[in-house]
Formats: sequence, structure tokens, C-alpha cells
Amino acid sequence: MKYSAFSLLSNALTYHQHWRKAWRKPEPKKSYDFIIVGGGGHGLATAYYLAKRYGGRNIAVLEKGWVGGGNTARNTTIIRSNYLLPASAALYNHSVDLWHGLSNDINFNVMFSPRGLLHLAHTVSDLREISRRGSANYVHGVDAEILTPEQVQEWVPFINLHGRYPVLGALLQRRGGVARHDAVAWGFARAADALGVDIIENCEVTGFKIEDNTVIGVETTRGAIAANKRVGVVPAGHAGVLAEMAGFRLPIETVPLQAFVSEPLAPVLDCVVMSNTVHAYISQSDKGELVIGGGSDPYNSYSQRGSFDQIEHVAGPIIELYPIFSRVNILRQWGGITDITPDRSPILSATPVKELFFNCGWGTGGFKATPGSGSAFAETLALGHAGTLAAPYALSRFVNGDLVDEAAAAAVAH
Repeated sequence: MKYSAFSLLSNALTYHQHWRKAWRKPEPKKSYDFIIVGGGGHGLATAYYLAKRYGGRNIAVLEKGWVGGGNTARNTTIIRSNYLLPASAALYNHSVDLWHGLSNDINFNVMFSPRGLLHLAHTVSDLREISRRGSANYVHGVDAEILTPEQVQEWVPFINLHGRYPVLGALLQRRGGVARHDAVAWGFARAADALGVDIIENCEVTGFKIEDNTVIGVETTRGAIAANKRVGVVPAGHAGVLAEMAGFRLPIETVPLQAFVSEPLAPVLDCVVMSNTVHAYISQSDKGELVIGGGSDPYNSYSQRGSFDQIEHVAGPIIELYPIFSRVNILRQWGGITDITPDRSPILSATPVKELFFNCGWGTGGFKATPGSGSAFAETLALGHAGTLAAPYALSRFVNGDLVDEAAAAAVAH
């Protein structure tokens, strides 16, 4: 059923008792042409674009929990594309392009809000970094503007320009913003299901069936499922675990990333503000909560719990930069699991096992790339090799040295 004003009115006449479920709850078949392991935003987007653009109909998405219950729900929903290198700019800008029309495309309001995103500069080194990145953005066709401190204060009137962390300027991307994370997962799930994709929840992959170094299926908690063509693994935080099941290792480290939100406030902050030097970023959700986060934890872990030391590390600079929030109460805190590569860029690649492909290593910047990642990985699965956007992110770059080094341009994302 297409969502529209007409469907809303017609269902109102029956007291909204006859809405169809957003997606089916099918039993797994014995085999599929394509199996996608991971039912988060990236996996569901992959299934949707694979079905829509490449005609795939016999597709399964296997999710060990429920749709929208993993790392898709454990992020701060920031969207931007102002990265330094050509490969990154192409991939993330493609994603931003998709974000701007995504609600219409999948017939689901993902609540994308292109409210603008500021990267603050607190030191001369920061100014040089954002100037370099802003120039590179201009060359790559990514919108970017350098702001003076006075222009920053026009965007955020209550910011403290002359405190412990003086604001010397900022890099602005007007097309950046935020979206609603659960709506993105639900929207892609509904759109993929409408194209015939089987979304199988509570179905954990426990192993891969491999013959002659070729993947032919997966073992799950709901039985074995054969793969007629290819298997795409989109695990968001557990890539290393799944790679070991397939018999190889990935060049990644897994660390927690914490964030927290405040009690709801009246609308006061209508943009996203990031600060690299102090590892703190802030935005305000549609519910009025201040969404606050920082850098990833300095240790390897699969924990999804927060810690008071990280609250202290992030809250101090936030209060210094925005004194009006000093008496705001924290409502809740959480931790997400992130896989980080040596060059701080993702992996979209074939693996040592034939017909087995991995999409992982997005660090803490995965949400912004959701539609772009799904688009690029769907092309890779359909073709059996990397397309133009995915090609620079092959595993081979860690051998030949052709890295996509975004450690600085990723700002507080890593």
C-alpha cells in the first residue's frame, strides 16, 4: 500500500484498523540467489537497490535481532560528505544526493533535515585543516564554505567564541544535516519487502558453507540456507567475527562509541556543530533532545554500555562552548560498536573466498553513508566485482598501499 494523503484519509474512516504491516515475516527458503547478512540500514539499503536497480527478486536479508535494533539505532544520525580525498568525496556525496530524495524514493518519511553542518576550528592547525579540506571539497564538487567567527555566531548565537576553546572559524556544509535513524531502517525494510525481498529477523548466521573456496550458503539459527549466486556481509560492528567464520582476518579494530541525549528542550539549535580538537559534537532532535557525542573509546571492546568518564570528557567542552546548556539534564546514554580500519575508510570488497563480499569498516561514520553504501554494494553484488564507487575500498589497498586515508578529514568521526 502506497503511503499518501488518500491512504491516510481512507484508513481514518475505519479507525486505522486495516493498515498493512510494513513488511512481511517470512520463513526462510532453502535457497536464495543473494543472501545479505545484516539487517541494519546498510544491509537493507543494499537489498533495496539490488532489487530495484538490478532486478534481483530472490533476495534474503538475515538479521540476528530485529530490524532497527542494532547499530542503526546507536548513532547520532549526522549526515555530511565534506571529506578530503576524491574517493571519499564521490561516495559520500553520492550518499547525500540520495538522502535528499530518499523519502520520496522509498515512500517513507525518513525525516531528513538538511539544516547545515559546522566544523569548528579552535587552533591555527584546525584552520589550516578546514581550509585544505574546504578547497578539496570545492574541487570535488562538494559544497563547502569557510566562515569567520562572526558568521559562526550568526548560525549559533549562544556559542562562546572566546572561552577555553576559542572559535577561529568553521567549515560549513549547507547540504549536511540529520535524519531519523529508525525511520531509515523501517523505510528501507518496507521498500525492499515491497520488491519481494525476504527480511528474516531473529536469524543469526553461525557459519558459512564453503566448497572449493567458494561460498555456497550460510548456517543460521534457523537452518542452512543456500546461496545460488553471492553472499554479501554487512555486519556493522562484528565484521571480524564473521570474517573468522569464513577463514580469514580483516584489518580492523572494534571499539565502542558512546553518545547521550538530554531532556527535551524548546527548539534552540537548528544546525549540527562538530568540534575536532575537543572531540564533541551536538545537534537537536525533532523531539527537542540535545544529541551529543564524541570520539571513539581508546580500547577494543564489544560493549554497548556507556561510561561516566566519556560523559565527563564530552560534557566539559560542550558546556564551555555552549554555556546555556550547563543545567540541562542527561536523559539517557548508550554505546555503539564500530569497526575501524587503519586508514579510517570502509571496506567494500571481494574477499579471499569467491562470491563472498564484505561491506564493513565504516567506523563511526556509517549512518551518513547508508544509501550510498547500499547503492555501491548492490552494484558490486550484481556485477560480481566492485563498481566505480566501491573500487577504491578493496581489501587489496592494505597490501599495495593505495590507502584512502581520512583520519584527519573524518574529524571526530574517528
